[in-house]
Amino acid sequence: MTEAIQMTDARPVSAKPHLPDAQTVTSVRHWTDRLFSFRVSRPAALRFRSGEFVMIGLMDERGKPLLRAYSIASPSWDEELEFYSIKVPDGPLTSRLQHIRPGDEIILRPKPVGTLVVDALLPGKRLWFLATGTGIAPFASLMRDPEVYEKFDQVIMMHTCREVAELEYGRQLVDGLETDPLIGEIVQGKLRYYPTTTREPFHHMGRVTDNLASGKVFADLNLPGLNPEEDRAMVCGSLAFNLDVKAILEGFGLREGANSDPKEFVVEKAFVGEGI
Repeated sequence: MTEAIQMTDARPVSAKPHLPDAQTVTSVRHWTDRLFSFRVSRPAALRFRSGEFVMIGLMDERGKPLLRAYSIASPSWDEELEFYSIKVPDGPLTSRLQHIRPGDEIILRPKPVGTLVVDALLPGKRLWFLATGTGIAPFASLMRDPEVYEKFDQVIMMHTCREVAELEYGRQLVDGLETDPLIGEIVQGKLRYYPTTTREPFHHMGRVTDNLASGKVFADLNLPGLNPEEDRAMVCGSLAFNLDVKAILEGFGLREGANSDPKEFVVEKAFVGEGI
């Protein structure tokens, strides 16, 4: 069961000190006791490419900005900005950020950057999104971007979490795409969703790395193995996950690219993950 808090529950903000680069929280949803998402107002001048991240945060007890890199989970055309976060009980930022409510302010530095953008990839046939946990956030943005489906014939979203409930954010997003009034028509038949768990029994289990290395995902989806002529990939997870996936992709012959040097796959090195 998830808990959603909408703007109608907003508390007065007039009594609070105004934050630098402030944006207002419009809604909050708690997916599990460890995961939540929230939406905030969008700076009028902010332009970003789907898949990029910005620095967001709150003031610490010393009155200094406490900022971390967060991928924007909403697409570039959205009028608001969405973020998806883990809750860390003693984390410097999320121990406080998890308690935000509609009407509160957060700090948002309007300078988007990042490597998980289609411009950093060479043209291809299939695009693989490879994520664990809240690493799905940039792909939540990309899966809702028409440009992705214009450039690739197929998009495969592989997402691994420990338990089934932790997949719910991604599941609901994917389920709603084909009926989305803006992009539903172009998504149909192009997006393949492959969620897995590592602890709780589920119809697909196993880590992204294991399912790629063993070939199980290719058999399950009736797809050929990765090849550098047709396949492109984006990776977002913990440092260890990123390194493991990078090694597997390179074993298939794919090369790591960047904004200035497009290749077959890219890795988001700014993902924060545990401990924030």
